[in-house]
Amino acid sequence: MIVVKFLAFFAGSLANVFFVVALGTGIYWLIVFKGQQSSAVEVTLPPAGSQIETNFIIFVLCAFVLKSLDVIHILITQLTVSIFLIDWEKPKEKQRFRASAGGDQRAASSVSAWRTFLIANEWNEIQTHRKVNPSVQLFAVLLLLEVVGLKNLASRDLSINLHPGPDVYRAPWSPILRFGIAASVWLAVGIVQVVVSIGLYERFVEDKIQQFVDLCSLSNVSVFILMHRCYGFYIHGRSVHGHADVSMETMHSYLRKEEENLCPLRGLEANSDIQMFEVLLTDRMRLLYDRITLSLMEQVPRGTRVRSDLCGQRLKSYYALNHFLVSFFEHRYRDMDYMVKDKFFLERIMDMEFQELGDISILYNDDRALFSRTLFYNHELALLLFETLLFSAVDLGTQDFVVAAIVTFVVRKLVQVLRNVLGRRNLAEKTLVEKQFLI
Repeated sequence: MIVVKFLAFFAGSLANVFFVVALGTGIYWLIVFKGQQSSAVEVTLPPAGSQIETNFIIFVLCAFVLKSLDVIHILITQLTVSIFLIDWEKPKEKQRFRASAGGDQRAASSVSAWRTFLIANEWNEIQTHRKVNPSVQLFAVLLLLEVVGLKNLASRDLSINLHPGPDVYRAPWSPILRFGIAASVWLAVGIVQVVVSIGLYERFVEDKIQQFVDLCSLSNVSVFILMHRCYGFYIHGRSVHGHADVSMETMHSYLRKEEENLCPLRGLEANSDIQMFEVLLTDRMRLLYDRITLSLMEQVPRGTRVRSDLCGQRLKSYYALNHFLVSFFEHRYRDMDYMVKDKFFLERIMDMEFQELGDISILYNDDRALFSRTLFYNHELALLLFETLLFSAVDLGTQDFVVAAIVTFVVRKLVQVLRNVLGRRNLAEKTLVEKQFLI
């Protein structure tokens, strides 16, 4: 697995290097060649069909293949995360016991499951949330290339006329110049969208990532995610009011108390408002977690009686895991405790952990919402480069920006649908929220 991970990250990094070199080459020829005067030509483009052009096209295609492997690796990682929704709600009355069909006694809890369903649906909704809007991207790129006429800069002559007349001679296209202008426009439009999304939309309209964290606090539900065996994230959603399954009037009174600072802060620790953490677990903690989730992960067959038995077993595992994680975050286990701390400056810069784990788990304060690494939201650069290379690769083969834009849009939608469908299935399996409740 270490070798596979190394190759996956190596492919992504190598694709980035290939893209930067290819883009730099295309922009260089655009500036140097097109910036010359027709009376004094000192630099000429590589001949059509020459080895230089062939090598350049192969270089771009290699970058696209490597970046595709990087995106596949991101998908596999996100579709196999272990996620559990921790319900902190306590019954308002003593549990009643009722006799089941098998004669055993089971507790009938008064805690509603709809809050957990709500958080699961919101998580399912933001799984493919991105900063770049595909419709705006497609419209803006085609507007700049086809309507404004930037595509005419890719001709092999020195003309920089964006709207040549029908009777004007048009030189053949240069694949190097065509890649330079196509990749630059697609990437520039995407970067502008990202800047507008982060700087304006999320600040003044809505920030879905932060809204999800706030909703967890209102619902009294925390989110525990394990991205790797002993590494993951925790969103502390325990309500400072004790209960969240309340009436509308009571909920409004809770919010007024928070506005007037009449209640504790929402953070995990006292006098802290930090709700997001990076988690490093010990091996002992992970082994117990796996032991409890073993029954939870079992597939339920179609047989009626067997299905009933396994459903009951999975429900017991669900409540056991919920109780285990609640007890863990409340420091009830002395031999499996945790500590909360900040990362060192170098650790934050290099995105690594230098400190020895020891016998207790570590929760690092996270003010950057790094749990979005399990979503498309935190991989915008990789996805944007993938789409840029796809758009450029299709254009180099078809010599048509419209076809390239449509193919890129369709592929993006297919990737989004795949991420939605499989992510929904993984969410249903890991949280015990049936797919019928995930809208």
